[in-house]
Amino acid sequence: KTVEALQEYVNLWITINEPNVFAYCGYVQGVFPPGKTDLNTAFAVFANLVRGHALAYKTIHAIQPQARVGIALNYRGFVPNSISPLDKLVAGVQSRLYNGFFPRALTDGVLDYVTRKETIPAAAHTQDFLGINYYTRDRVAFDSKLAAQGYGRLFFPRDADLSDTGFIANDPEGMFEALQWGMHYKIPVVVTENGVECADDHLRPRYLAQHIHQVWRAVNLSIPVRGYFHWSLVDNFEWERGWTQRFGLWELDVETQTRRRRPSADLYEAICRENGLSTAMVDRWCPEVREKIFPA
Repeated sequence: KTVEALQEYVNLWITINEPNVFAYCGYVQGVFPPGKTDLNTAFAVFANLVRGHALAYKTIHAIQPQARVGIALNYRGFVPNSISPLDKLVAGVQSRLYNGFFPRALTDGVLDYVTRKETIPAAAHTQDFLGINYYTRDRVAFDSKLAAQGYGRLFFPRDADLSDTGFIANDPEGMFEALQWGMHYKIPVVVTENGVECADDHLRPRYLAQHIHQVWRAVNLSIPVRGYFHWSLVDNFEWERGWTQRFGLWELDVETQTRRRRPSADLYEAICRENGLSTAMVDRWCPEVREKIFPA
C-alpha cells in the first residue's frame, strides 16, 4: 500500500531500520520490549526479519521495478583496546555478530551466528544498497567475567568528546571505518543516519562538520557513497529512552509542540546549499576543529 501510494515521489526504500538493534536489544540484552534474554529466540527473530525483508524487497520491485531497496544497519565500531590477541579477538567477534550478521544474510542467504547457521535462499542478493547508521565506536577489552557480552568490555576513551548523556562519543574516524567496511559488500553505500544528542547544540556543529569531512574523505578514495541523511530534523522520541536525548537540528517543546531552529540547522543548510564543507563554514560554526578538518 505504501509503495503504491508514494512511488511517484520515492524510489529509495528501507525495509527495516536497524534490525540488529531491534533483535539484540529486545532478545539478547532485554532492554527493549519484549524484554527477553534468550539467544535461541534472538536467532529466530533474526531469521524472521531476514525473511520479512526478502519478501518486502521482492514486493517493492514488483510494484516499482526501478526502486532501490535495502536496510538501514546500525554500524558500531569495535576497536581493540590494545595489541593483545584477546582484545583483538573479542573486538572482531563483536563486529561480526553485531555489524556483519544481517547484511551477509542479504548477500549470500546465510545466517551464521557462530554456533548456529541457517540458509535462507530467498534472501540472497536482496539489497540494492547498504544503509549505514553511524554514531560512534567503542573500545573493546577482553573480560572473562562478561560471558553474556561475548567477553568484551565496551567503553569510550577517558578524553572522549561525549554527548549529553554519555551515550555517544564524537569519533569521526569511525565514520570512515564504517564506510570502508561497507564497501566490501560491493554495492552502493548510503549514510542513512548520522547525528548526536545535544540539547544546547554545543557539540553538534563540530560533530556534523567532522563526520561530513570523513564522508568526503571516503568519496575521494572511491568508496561508493551515494547519499547522506542527518539524524534528525526534529527532536524525536528515542526508543526506550523517550525524550531524554535531543537529536534534532530543530528543538521540540514537547508540551507546546513549538519548534526552535538550532544553530546546527544553519550549518547543515549551508553544507546542503554548497554541496560541500568550506573553511568559512567551519570558522563560523565550529572554529575549534578548524585544524583537524583543514590542517595548515
